[in-house]
Amino acid sequence: MGASGADGRRPRTDKQRNRTHILEVADRFFAEHGITGSMDAIAKRAGVGPGTLYRHFPNREALLAALLQARDEELKSRRAAIQREESDSSAALAQWLDSLGQWVTAFDGLPEPLRAALAESTTSPLAITCQGFITATEEFLHAAQRDGGAQPWVRGRDLFLATLAAAWVRGAAMADESSPQALDALMRSGWQTPANDP
Repeated sequence: MGASGADGRRPRTDKQRNRTHILEVADRFFAEHGITGSMDAIAKRAGVGPGTLYRHFPNREALLAALLQARDEELKSRRAAIQREESDSSAALAQWLDSLGQWVTAFDGLPEPLRAALAESTTSPLAITCQGFITATEEFLHAAQRDGGAQPWVRGRDLFLATLAAAWVRGAAMADESSPQALDALMRSGWQTPANDP
């Protein structure tokens, strides 16, 4: 009776196992179908009832926030590496924005719920994540502005939103293989001072 007795260890372990399994299934499902895939379909593929899924993740936003958590850590590690290894503040900002662009394309359709969360709520898990990365963007931007490499009127929030917009356009039906590079060049020409243009 020990492991499943009054101390409750087994129920907690089972709950964590269920949560981890749902996240693994949801990660694969969203990678295949985009973030608009059915929550009930995720529950079915995971072999759990919808009630179990919603107990762990009350809505799609909560599920997405949990799925992005591991990627958040990867992005934070990338941020630290750029700060450690890149002495040119303009190049550091460009590298950070590139890393941010990769993060927002983790799943097809991800830019829209990130934008919506940021616009509608400051308490949602997705909005809190976005705010953290806006702060990081501002740190890179302010360094580039101090060094004269970025326009003084540019804001970190705008760069974050521009990254979301560029990620959305990359997935649009009219985009082709040259679109990502062109969009990156357009955005960089917007924030970078003319003397630092490539």
